[in-house]
Amino acid sequence: MSVLSTPSANIMDLTFLELQAQLAVWKEPRFRAQQLWKWIYVHLAADFEQMSNLPRALRDRLARHYRLDPLVPVDEAISEDLLTHKVLFRLPDGQSVESVMMEYDRRRTVCVSSQVGCPVGCGFCATGQSGYVRDLGAAEIIAQPLHFARELKHRDEVLTNIVVMGMGEPLMNYEAVWQAVETWNDHRGLNVGARKITLSTAGYVPGIRRLSAEELQVGLAVSLHAAEDGLRNQLVPLNRAYPLSELLTACREYTTLTGRRITIEYALIDGVNDSVAEALRLADLLRGLLCHVNLIPLNPTTGGSYRPSPRARVHAFQQALMERHIETTVRLRRGIDIQAGCGQLRQRHQEGQDGHLPPTSA
Repeated sequence: MSVLSTPSANIMDLTFLELQAQLAVWKEPRFRAQQLWKWIYVHLAADFEQMSNLPRALRDRLARHYRLDPLVPVDEAISEDLLTHKVLFRLPDGQSVESVMMEYDRRRTVCVSSQVGCPVGCGFCATGQSGYVRDLGAAEIIAQPLHFARELKHRDEVLTNIVVMGMGEPLMNYEAVWQAVETWNDHRGLNVGARKITLSTAGYVPGIRRLSAEELQVGLAVSLHAAEDGLRNQLVPLNRAYPLSELLTACREYTTLTGRRITIEYALIDGVNDSVAEALRLADLLRGLLCHVNLIPLNPTTGGSYRPSPRARVHAFQQALMERHIETTVRLRRGIDIQAGCGQLRQRHQEGQDGHLPPTSA
């Protein structure tokens, strides 16, 4: 077990056991770990000074060795209906990522990024257009929903759901993402139920198989977008490595091993994948799979040639699936006026600057 203790280390990179080990090295009582964990993940402290029941000497020592929050908000956008709030965060190395909170009747859902950019490179996605830079560390992932949880706390509300569907391919950064999941789920802290956490993948088969073996009952969403390999190769380049036959085999194994339903994400793109014929191919592909299809009229991106399907074609596509007994809904579009699709705020920021912000101070 490694314990981070350099001035640039982030306290949220530590698991609870690692935090206990660090405090033991410092000869602190065992209960200090629980106190510190509670300050970070229940009280949502923004700095060590707020941790009033910790001794002054310990607070000073923590501040010398660790930073608490790796994220600095540098830009934000709020939709006209006030139900979608998107934030661009600067990371310690000057890179940036974004996350978004969406409000529904009873749900407060935060969409989290897992990488700076994305290695999959889908042409209709703003993140894919920006290229891949690096994986996020555990703290950089964990801290994103905490930012919004602090905002909700001021309104006497709580975060209810977390979806790792922002920038990046989560299952290609598995270790850091899974540490974040376990931290969010920990009953001593944020205590978000496992079934309220969903990981999204563009079809990274090794990650799906690894997720199948996990005990926590988190949700899985698979971004499909096409029902035959030729078109999916064009839309989702990862399909060339893991074609549909291999992907669907992994999905069936997942549902068999876990008993959990998969959400199939399908972005409807005008004149590309939105015909009734494509819907019928999709129904054939998914026949017998424990799944629910989430149809998503595309969020158009700056400089992209793809456009969202018109409403009539969305309805016809949905009807074709439902007539073949495929459970289907059309996702409620949120934040279109603020370009809330993943990577779009960062893309806008890059167009106005060089895309690399000054690093934060240690």
